[in-house]
Amino acid sequence: MAKVKRKTIKIDEEKCDGCGLCIPSCPEGALQIVDGKARLVKESFCDGLGACLGDCPRGAMAIEEKEVEEYDGGGVVSHIKEKSPELLEKHLAHLSEHAHELPQHHSHAGISSCPSAQMLHWQKKEDVAEASVRVSSELRQWPIQLHLVPAHAPYLRNADLVLVADCVPFAYANFHHDFIKGKAIAIGCPKLDDLSAYVSKITQILESSDIKSIKVVYMEVPCCQGLVQAVREALSKSGKDIPLETVMIGVKGEIIETNA
Repeated sequence: MAKVKRKTIKIDEEKCDGCGLCIPSCPEGALQIVDGKARLVKESFCDGLGACLGDCPRGAMAIEEKEVEEYDGGGVVSHIKEKSPELLEKHLAHLSEHAHELPQHHSHAGISSCPSAQMLHWQKKEDVAEASVRVSSELRQWPIQLHLVPAHAPYLRNADLVLVADCVPFAYANFHHDFIKGKAIAIGCPKLDDLSAYVSKITQILESSDIKSIKVVYMEVPCCQGLVQAVREALSKSGKDIPLETVMIGVKGEIIETNA
């Protein structure tokens, strides 16, 4: 991984007594105790914002600027999901709150800074069509905002539920045909809304309706994965065993990853 000059955490091993108070304070899960001292798991996991500083009773933590690996937002999310999935919501909230402080070399999947706020532009070839074709909407309900969808709505009974990040329909051209035809739908933005409220509402829906399956369609940007985490938490809270499928959409409109 390329190295850049940026801010990162510095740990004074002489002062560190290995108490571990800094570890739960790091939203990236970048710290662990090794041989009785706090150490970085990987330097690319530290965002350099210093969330851990205030919880070190020995004053062993400081911020320094030096040549280190680029911050790897995608790697951080994968690390958290593998080691401490319960921290994902905290990490995404931290990312959203401090997006304006992250320098341009902070990246995820090739998109710099906070991906959902980063300005991008690309040229697209015009498709040559023999004839203009109008298609009908596949939407069969209202409302569609997750906060507004009643947990006891009749269209949720025995439904295949699709939970969608609200940027997806703009990025994915065949959204109606591929994702909502014959389905119940709820949309939301995990970056701008309260994830705990999402968990509560989705749990209510799962407890109140005999949902047959759930599909989560979200964008590739890190904060959007909060929607997947909210659904997983809601499934756990509801105690329901419902098939879950996730689909990641790229900012240029392609399906990047599908997991059942």
